[in-house]
Amino acid sequence: MTKKQGWSLFPFSKGTAVKPSIAIDSAASQPPSGAMIQIEHLTKVYQEGEAQRVVLDGVNLTIAAGEFVVLLGHSGSGKSTLLNLISGIDQPSAGTIRINDLAITTLDERSRTLLRRDYIGFVFQFFNLIPTLTVLENITLPQELAGVAAPIAQQSGVMLLEKVGLIDRQQTYPDKLSGGQQQRVAIARALAHNPQLVLADEPTGNLDEETGQTVLQLLLDLTRNANKTLIMATHNPEIARYADRVLRVQDGQLTPVRVHPDAAEEVLA
Repeated sequence: MTKKQGWSLFPFSKGTAVKPSIAIDSAASQPPSGAMIQIEHLTKVYQEGEAQRVVLDGVNLTIAAGEFVVLLGHSGSGKSTLLNLISGIDQPSAGTIRINDLAITTLDERSRTLLRRDYIGFVFQFFNLIPTLTVLENITLPQELAGVAAPIAQQSGVMLLEKVGLIDRQQTYPDKLSGGQQQRVAIARALAHNPQLVLADEPTGNLDEETGQTVLQLLLDLTRNANKTLIMATHNPEIARYADRVLRVQDGQLTPVRVHPDAAEEVLA
């Protein structure tokens, strides 16, 4: 692996952080911010027995760096599939996805794994914390696996725990935390490696309304203040009110919608 020239993963790391050989930031001399996403003619077809199920059908989409885009849709509509394709977890049946002009659909599996590890943060509905690790260890493990020195990873983890209001729980195990607290840890973990792109799949879906609102506001504050690109899949139109743009995923297509600022009301754009 080689170091990313011009900036390090954390401002206090004195250039010791290691980045992968995949360079998706065309302005290497600038600090990392949001990633631009370009999707062209994206199709995903699943084979189910003798039948084919078309989940995405020739989708085209451009997301600006630093934009917050919400994908609205019912269960099975293709929201999570689109997130998985953007992250390189899954491969499309046809079409191209570019992140900062890098066609990730041409990368091999190892390169896509490095891309996710170093440039993409994930927030899931069910937290996905490792139960045998403490809160701080959950946050620092991905960094240490990426080659970040343990003291630096721990320092950044502590800073993030301060931001999410859990500095006093750093040695606690996940099963001792409430659902909202676990999701705050998950947000800290997603941002620990300073990703350009954050993908959130129903991040409030397993929380009560009040806790979900708190977690949502925290995620928005941390991503917007750092100008990160945020793509969130949800079935809740209330969340869509905070987005720069809202797209409904239905019948394999993306349809722009407007959401009334004072109510969970959708109107075709």
